[in-house]
Amino acid sequence: MFPEVLEAVREVQLPLLAALLLLGAAAKASPRAAGTGAAVLLPERLRGPATLATCLLEAALAVALLTATGALGEAARLLTALMFAVSVVLLLVARRRDPEAGCGCFGGLSQAPIGWRTLTRASLLAVAALATVGLAPTGWQVAAEPTPVHGAVLGVQLLLLALLSPELREAAARGATSEPCALREVSERSTTRRLRRSEVWRTNAKLMLKSEPEETWRHGCWRFLRYDGLRHGHRVDVVYAVRIGGPRRTGVRAVLVDRESGTVIASFGAVTTLDLQGPPRRLPRPREAARRDEADGRGAARPGTLAKTLPGESGRGRPEDVPDDVRASGPAV
Repeated sequence: MFPEVLEAVREVQLPLLAALLLLGAAAKASPRAAGTGAAVLLPERLRGPATLATCLLEAALAVALLTATGALGEAARLLTALMFAVSVVLLLVARRRDPEAGCGCFGGLSQAPIGWRTLTRASLLAVAALATVGLAPTGWQVAAEPTPVHGAVLGVQLLLLALLSPELREAAARGATSEPCALREVSERSTTRRLRRSEVWRTNAKLMLKSEPEETWRHGCWRFLRYDGLRHGHRVDVVYAVRIGGPRRTGVRAVLVDRESGTVIASFGAVTTLDLQGPPRRLPRPREAARRDEADGRGAARPGTLAKTLPGESGRGRPEDVPDDVRASGPAV
């Protein structure tokens, strides 16, 4: 009985290690993973390439553990054990240099300081990889034909890994509390991709002289991008506002600013200070809209609104007489 359990323990390590390596590689592919973990030991210009190289190595080893046989399979298992053993040493050095640094094992999710749990987990995984040397089946064969003993061993080992993984607590904390958008880190590449998919971008694309912004800055939950443009022979600044995070349906906003006078000559996108519950599926007909306004008491003119007739030669108010709390949407040419 004991030899059968021991053999099952060894065999389970192949698909389990492959799954962990694939998860780690996927997490390190994120831009937020650059410069985490043992990469802090390198110069800043090499941290990104080192993280990417580690990502590719882990993905290759995972595939080899699942499919490779013979000498190639044995080499992959030995290299996996060596990688985890070296990671223990590098994590110890990184911990001494920066006690607050995370291990970077699962990219940006591994932000907790390197502690005994992380070091113990890496050491056990190194031993687990070494225990697979000499096995005949591949990881895929073990996963395709599991036995009850395999299932029991896997359950115990997953429980042990959960106890040794601070990432699970971090993931639970992130799921319970959402990070404010004003503090959220979003790359400029992601912002530019969202901008160029918008209707506002396509509307103003013919006005812009360059495809790259002249200036970018961030304020709260918004990132602003200023482009050089030309409209009716006059130089203008095309300024876009893209919200950081939030629903994907959040509209991109834009204004055209005359370079000489500094006045806003056009605006695009939703401009409002109200929190809309959602876009209306169908606008009411004019008579129906008027009836609703009258029922809500909005049909008559009230002080402080555009419905009030302001003094002037033509009976229409001047722009400077419009109250500050009035907002407009759509082109304002």
